[in-house]
Amino acid sequence: MHVKDTEIIQPSKSNTWEKPKERTSLSDVNQSMKVPVNASTFRKFLAFVGPGYLVAVGYMDPGNWATDIAGGSRFGYSLLAVILLSNLMAVLLQSLCSKLGIVTGHDLAQACRSHYSKPVSIGLWVLCELAIAACDLAEVIGSAIALKLLFGIPILYGVLITALDVLLVLLLQHKGFRAIETLVIVLIVTIGLCFGIDLWLSKPDAASILTGFIPTADLVTDHQKLYIAIGILGATVMPHNLYLHSSIVQTRQYENTDKGKREAIKFSVWDSTIALTLALFINAAILIVSAATFHKAGMTTVADISDAYHLLTPLLGTTLGSILFAVALLASGQNSTLTGTLAGQIVMEGFLNLRLPSWLRRLITRMIAIIPAVIVTAIYGESGTEDLLILSQVILSLQLPFAVVPLVKFTSDKKLMGKFVNPVWVKILAWVVTAFIIVLNVYLLVQTIFG
Repeated sequence: MHVKDTEIIQPSKSNTWEKPKERTSLSDVNQSMKVPVNASTFRKFLAFVGPGYLVAVGYMDPGNWATDIAGGSRFGYSLLAVILLSNLMAVLLQSLCSKLGIVTGHDLAQACRSHYSKPVSIGLWVLCELAIAACDLAEVIGSAIALKLLFGIPILYGVLITALDVLLVLLLQHKGFRAIETLVIVLIVTIGLCFGIDLWLSKPDAASILTGFIPTADLVTDHQKLYIAIGILGATVMPHNLYLHSSIVQTRQYENTDKGKREAIKFSVWDSTIALTLALFINAAILIVSAATFHKAGMTTVADISDAYHLLTPLLGTTLGSILFAVALLASGQNSTLTGTLAGQIVMEGFLNLRLPSWLRRLITRMIAIIPAVIVTAIYGESGTEDLLILSQVILSLQLPFAVVPLVKFTSDKKLMGKFVNPVWVKILAWVVTAFIIVLNVYLLVQTIFG
């Protein structure tokens, strides 16, 4: 049974908000998937599998590819430690999102609207919309590049073709939320298989891979290595994922008791941790393939996705590696499209209490991404799209602190979270991670603008 949009939902006794919540998050699918009560732990866990994979999509989108390729070609395996660190931070932040959504029934956007003044909420909404548009821009460009590599379609036409995926999103929304989750998981597995085969073809050095996961002092002392490392960090933790995760965990119909919420948090964290581990494998695989082919061959300046595609065939000795690379890129772009649509809906409804038809919301988001991509491609040619890809990551970096700080603040507030408040060690760790992200992203922004 779903709550009507006009119904006012009063705050529960376990938490206190400045303003009541006007509607449930993603009301069409909120609590639409029943969790079995008297079932085994494994069956209950399976009922929670799905949201974590939608979140993991943002950690392997086309915006990550350029930084991973550049890091691998220039510095070999040494930046694997940065990918691992980024993933560990992501696991922590996404677990806090699960807790916020399950315990309070608010997604992060609703929590901000309820807790902050209207001007602050509007400001946060504008920043978040810019981040979603930037992320969508990366997906548009990534999908267009993949279409060019696979079928020879010019980038300009590829950008326009990506507008048609609106129809795919609308079709899936009518099939139910599990249909969206299933497609996302299938596409993630496709990406994983493609890079698994590319890994096998590239024959990387196992000892060097293991050594690469160990942080070294030159990650900080080497200015060029630090810059690319920060780029990897900035491209990995996506702000819209925090809003998305705090909402979609509420699609499960768990028991509204302390025990039921505790169990839901546990299974949701398992789900996101396993999914993010798969994202870690894919990001690491991109860097490893780049290191084992380009860096090994002395090609230390490869940072362009198209160049990487064309160079893989002669270096691997087969066209299969390049084809799988492009298929994975196309799957990555389409996957990110689905989650970006949901995030946009969550943010608009949460911050503004304004609901638009899903097709209109998707069309607006897509046009914001397509228009600059078309203009830049028409004026500067295909090389300009790579600069747009970099710009999209800078915009995401700017927005990140404005999503992370409220998340950590809310989940560390006993008045809001009750007995589910973050323990002291989690509070300390979360604020350290937050400060680390802010410092690195400010540095990345300054270097990108002035460096």
